[in-house]
Amino acid sequence: MNDPINKLDALQYHVTQECGTEPPFQNAYWDNHEPGLYVDVVTGEPLFSSLDKFESGSGWPSFTRPVNPKFVFEKLDRSHGMVRREVRSAKSHLGHVFEDGPGPGGLRYCINSAALRFIPVEKLETEGFGEFKALFGNQGK
Repeated sequence: MNDPINKLDALQYHVTQECGTEPPFQNAYWDNHEPGLYVDVVTGEPLFSSLDKFESGSGWPSFTRPVNPKFVFEKLDRSHGMVRREVRSAKSHLGHVFEDGPGPGGLRYCINSAALRFIPVEKLETEGFGEFKALFGNQGK
C-alpha cells in the first residue's frame, strides 16, 4: 500500500500525526516570501496561499485564512494546560488559529512548516494546481 504517511520524515510525522510542534524560526517556511501555494504534506490538499501569509513574529508561517476552507478544520485543544483552537486537515495536525491576526477576520493561522509542502507559482500547473494560478496574477513569472 502506498500510504503517504509512510513517506514522512521524523519531524513531519511528529507534527502531523502526534500533534507536535517544530521549533520557531528553525523551519522551512517561516521566512518564505516566494509566491505560491502551501499544500498538506500528507494529502496534497491546498491549504494556504502566500497571498494570505504575513509576518507574525512567531517564528512559524502565519496566514489570515485558508485558501480553501473545506480542507481546514478546527478542533478544541485543551492540552498543555490551556484552551486553544487546533487547525487540522483531513489527516494531519497543522497548528493553531488565534484571534490576534491582521485584517478584517482578525485570525492568525499559525502553521507548522513540517505539515506543509510549498509549490511556487511557476510550478502550479505541473504540480496539478493550475486552477490557483489566476490568484497570483503576474507574480512568479
